[in-house]
Amino acid sequence: MSGPHIDTLVPPLSTETTRVATEAERLGFDGVWSMENSNDGYLPHVLAAEHTTDVTLGTRIALSFTRSPMVTAQLAWDLARYSNGRFVLGLGTQVKGHNERRFSVDWDAPGPRLREVIESVRHIWDVFQGEEDDLSYDGDYYSFSLMTERFDPGPIENPHVPIYVGGFNEYNLQLAGELADGLSIHPFTSRRYVTDVIKDHVETGAARSSRDPDDVSILASPLVITGETEADREEARERIRRRIAFYGSTRTYHDALAVHGWKDVGGELHKLSKEKRWDEMTELITDEILSAFSIEAPPDELVDAATEMYDGVADRVVLPFEFADAYMTD
Repeated sequence: MSGPHIDTLVPPLSTETTRVATEAERLGFDGVWSMENSNDGYLPHVLAAEHTTDVTLGTRIALSFTRSPMVTAQLAWDLARYSNGRFVLGLGTQVKGHNERRFSVDWDAPGPRLREVIESVRHIWDVFQGEEDDLSYDGDYYSFSLMTERFDPGPIENPHVPIYVGGFNEYNLQLAGELADGLSIHPFTSRRYVTDVIKDHVETGAARSSRDPDDVSILASPLVITGETEADREEARERIRRRIAFYGSTRTYHDALAVHGWKDVGGELHKLSKEKRWDEMTELITDEILSAFSIEAPPDELVDAATEMYDGVADRVVLPFEFADAYMTD
């Protein structure tokens, strides 16, 4: 299969996790990713690692600030060991409200704090691997200075655990280019926004570390419109239209509209959302906007549609598992 790697999602920890991971590998997916919304993002990969041999396993994304970087480092190290080096640590920040009100953790300088999570996790891994003699990370937000033999898990065969960063704003996009192995782009992202905005920021960050920006893998998880019948696709079309209206109403994401000349649409969506006029918001999402921010195709044409949208733009594309037997082959 030419073009980007085609990946899918595994569900939260359950018997379905094993079934989906096993079937995904059989069908030819290149990777399986977990989300951390209502459930833990790491646990599914214990089963996925046990029941697969080749697919990449990763979190898309695990929350950065709700765990100590030491805990994050230990979890990723264990999964890297258990999967024989197939695990990717995908980290993201979430938003202020969820951090402060759902998890009761600080939301102070999330960009610089994320930088320190990455730096400290890598330093901890170097200590685990024996490449650093002492645990000695001292930042503005995190400090680590104690590691005894009893609590050191020791080296593993595949110690390089890739770190992907979830990013939309300028700081995190440049951070991905500077420090990360990959960038997980937000679902509310058009091809044009990637080429005109995201790649420029990744290149700026990469230049700071004298890196080749092509060494930063881009993982896309697009909004997908599909279905066996036109009626199914129409239902999906309206569902995605509502989702685009929701994302577009958030000021954080207005830059993605502005690059297409739709900044005023974002402002109107925001105004309507404050008034809870949800139906009117959806009506503002024209077919042109819908097409820019989603992939639409019957199931058996979905991989071709994803390749057309992301070839040369993203290295990996996450597609839904529901219709996998129609668009993937053994």
